[in-house]
Amino acid sequence: MIFRLPTFLLLLLLPQSLVSQVHYHENGRPWKQRAGSGPDAEVKGWFYNLGITGMRAELIANDPKFLLVRHVFSGSPAAGKVRVGDLVVGANGRAFETPHRNGYGMKVFGPDGPLFDFAVALEESQGKERNGRLDLNLQRENKTLKVTLDVGTQYGTYGSKYPADCRKSARLLEGLLDYLVKTQRDDGSWGSPPHDTFAPLALLASGNREHVGLVRKSAKFHARTTKSKDRSWLINWRYMAAAIVMSEFYLATGEEWVLPELEEVYDFLVSSQYVDMSQIDEKSRKTHPGAVPKDKMGAHGGWGHNPGFEGYGPISMLTGQGALAFAMMKHCGLKVDRERHDKAYDFLVRSSGRNGYVWYADQAAGQDKWADMGRTGAAGIANALSPYKDDKYLERALAHAKVIGRHPESFPDTHGSPVMGMAYAAAAAHFDPASFRRLMDKNKWWFVLSQCPDGTFYYQPNRDNAGYGADSRLSASAVTAFILSLEKRSLHLSGKKTERERSR
Repeated sequence: MIFRLPTFLLLLLLPQSLVSQVHYHENGRPWKQRAGSGPDAEVKGWFYNLGITGMRAELIANDPKFLLVRHVFSGSPAAGKVRVGDLVVGANGRAFETPHRNGYGMKVFGPDGPLFDFAVALEESQGKERNGRLDLNLQRENKTLKVTLDVGTQYGTYGSKYPADCRKSARLLEGLLDYLVKTQRDDGSWGSPPHDTFAPLALLASGNREHVGLVRKSAKFHARTTKSKDRSWLINWRYMAAAIVMSEFYLATGEEWVLPELEEVYDFLVSSQYVDMSQIDEKSRKTHPGAVPKDKMGAHGGWGHNPGFEGYGPISMLTGQGALAFAMMKHCGLKVDRERHDKAYDFLVRSSGRNGYVWYADQAAGQDKWADMGRTGAAGIANALSPYKDDKYLERALAHAKVIGRHPESFPDTHGSPVMGMAYAAAAAHFDPASFRRLMDKNKWWFVLSQCPDGTFYYQPNRDNAGYGADSRLSASAVTAFILSLEKRSLHLSGKKTERERSR
């Protein structure tokens, strides 16, 4: 029997002429990578999570239309019905007919193929019409069989305006916030800059008074671990997180103890911003001779992994965060050097094509080319929150938002920290409602498949194939909670105005 999709699902989940996110290699990456601890340590590789079914699957070259089951969690809907080694070849009466393709670039971004088809079936199965029943067609040892999984209707389906006016989003968010509360460490942190940025921001966005205390604990962690001078390694990521979280916390609470701590972070970020050739680390001339600036404007105004210019120097992802940090500090009432701030914005302008897409460093990839959007997102929200009365910042913010909306296919596939890139891309797209709507609709498949049976979200394989480990649930859960909170507009990052701004 062939089941037809409801009209609203067909409209929201229309296939694209693009294909699967992951980039896999002959050496076994990412499939052979494992989590050393945490809830995914039992899984023998980094595979795609197939939503709340409890299955993990690999995309394979020999059977590109199918999903190879590589793990089944005990106690999950698939336990006892699906086996490791099974091929999922169809769902809810529809055979998977579109093959996935592999690689990285404009022609291969997007979810088309068995992942997309599975996501469509799983989402519809959680609705009233199918009442929690997910029918799967499997191939097992040269035999074809059908099994039915009970995935339940506990969460239901995403609403047409999700995460706004959406019961499923609200239920998910409540569970994710509880998870973030449980996973906060005694020192107030969650373990890394992406977690320590978006976990507290999601909790703060909730408006829950109990959460404010936990965010205060996070802000005090940032305050305690930052200072005006710091020679630690890979340090700029931590200071960007500290600046953004403490600024947002101050704007929400007005607690005066935050301001001197922000001053220290500001002083450090000023010292770590690359603005003069005398800051070039001489080791870079030997290790990265092609990256060393030839003149004073090369990489000018940006931030890299560490202060000044080392290695390959300043990058757009960190420079976008630096421009955002200065903007938020200015909104907090700190005295921010306008010339320094505009040097960061100018770096991002040099990184941008005419379509608004931001490339890796301070040179455009091409006027109409695009790829992973995390850098574009960081630049977009930095411009959207510019504290200066000049239309050019809002024009840039809109250009960044619109290119994210025009090309939403690479959303979960950002360089470096994909989940961090997702958060910034969503925040920037949110500046333009139409772009945010397109981004969310075209990536519904990711939210459906990344949800685990326990309500946490999972860090799916991606272009960069880096960072998978014990935090495979925490990073994705923190960022998903942040994204689902955007429509509340309860953070400065999501559109809330300060008293000073409302009085203008």
